[in-house]
Amino acid sequence: MINLKTIAAAILIIVAGFSANAQLTGTQIVEKAYNRATGDDQTSTLTMTLTNKQGKQRIREIMQFTKYLGEIEKSIMFFKSPADVKNTSFMSWSYDSDKNDDQWIYLPAIKKTKRISSDSKSDYFMGSDFTYDDLGDRKLNADTHKLLREETINEKACYVVESVSKDEEYMYTKTITWINKLNFIGVKKEFYDEDDDLLKVLTIKKYKEVSGFWVITNSEMKNVQKDHKTSIVLSNVEVNTGVSASKFTERMMMRGM
Repeated sequence: MINLKTIAAAILIIVAGFSANAQLTGTQIVEKAYNRATGDDQTSTLTMTLTNKQGKQRIREIMQFTKYLGEIEKSIMFFKSPADVKNTSFMSWSYDSDKNDDQWIYLPAIKKTKRISSDSKSDYFMGSDFTYDDLGDRKLNADTHKLLREETINEKACYVVESVSKDEEYMYTKTITWINKLNFIGVKKEFYDEDDDLLKVLTIKKYKEVSGFWVITNSEMKNVQKDHKTSIVLSNVEVNTGVSASKFTERMMMRGM
C-alpha cells in the first residue's frame, strides 16, 4: 500500500534541498542591487551637511537631475548655496559597458569646466567624505563578490557581501555591503583602505517609494579615521517627469539651471 504521507514528506525534503541549493551567490546579489529599477529620470533637492570632529557644520543646497539614456546614466548637480560654492556644478556619465565614467566639474571662480581624470577619482568631492569614484558607477565585474552571511540590521533581513577589488591599485581593497533581501537596497557599506583598515562607513538611514520606485532619501558617509561625516538628505523627489537630455552638457553646467 502506497503511503501518501511518506511521499509528501519526501517531496518536501527534495524541495527544501533545491531551495538550499538555490541560495544566491555574492555576485548574483550584487547584480540584483546593481540592476534595481529606478525609473527613466529623477529630480530632487539635496541638502548636504558636512560635520567635522568638533561638531561644526557646513550646509550646502543642491539641485540634482538624473536621466537614463539607453546604456548611459547621466546626472548633474547645481550648487545653489552657500555663496562660496554657489553656481558650482558637477556632471557624471556612467556606462553599462566596461567604459570608465566620465565626470566634469565647473568652477565659477575661474569660469572653467574641468574634466576629472582617472588619477583624481580618489580625491574628495567638494570637501565631503565622498570621493569622485564614490559618485560614479562601480562596475559589477571590477570586484570579486562573496556572500559572507545573512544578518538582520535595523529590523531588516540582509545579505552581507564582501567585494574585493581585482585592481591592486584601487583606492579600496574591499567593501562589505549589507543588502536588504526584500528590495535589494544596500543599507550599509564599509570601505577598507590599502592597509585593509576600515576607512569609511556609508549608512542608508531612510528610503521611500516614489512613483513605484525605491529612492534613497537620507544617507550618511562617515570617515572613521578622520571623524568627519557627510549627510545627504533628498527632498522634492520626482520620478519620470521627462527631464530633457539637453540638460546634461558642459554648456548647461556653465549656464546653471
